[in-house]
Amino acid sequence: MGTNRSGSNIAFCALILLACAVFCRPCLAQQASYALLEPESLPPAPMQPAALAKPIQPVDLPRTAETHRFWDRENSFLFAASAAFATADFVVTRDNLRSGGRELNPITRVFSGSTPTLAMNFAGETVGVIGLSYFFHKTGHHKLERAVSMLNISGSAAAVSFDLVQR
Repeated sequence: MGTNRSGSNIAFCALILLACAVFCRPCLAQQASYALLEPESLPPAPMQPAALAKPIQPVDLPRTAETHRFWDRENSFLFAASAAFATADFVVTRDNLRSGGRELNPITRVFSGSTPTLAMNFAGETVGVIGLSYFFHKTGHHKLERAVSMLNISGSAAAVSFDLVQR
């Protein structure tokens, strides 16, 4: 028994064409405007050329009290404290895992299979904190710049405290 393949191909092509016509918004955008259909009493105004754009000149912003160098004393202290607490968190977490405990942080749990990957996780955390602080520094969000380090320090301190209590 033979099948009518040409008839099914034509029906398929017609279905695709219909779908394109229904779902294709640029086809609908070609309609005439109702404003053009109304008779106008005045002749249309001649078209004018577009105004030329003026180039933007860079402006030097004045240095305020909020502006500071990225590696100032406070940031250096915060980054050192963040690295110290991340190291303490690494040591306590590794000892907890060696004694049969389990990692509660779902992100760190992925890296808890071996000591080098766990160390890489905590080192990456510290580098990420410094990078995010630098991003906030460059965008002028100086309070957020310092808050990132403080939040990381508090999170690592809580994790160390929890691990030490659970021993």
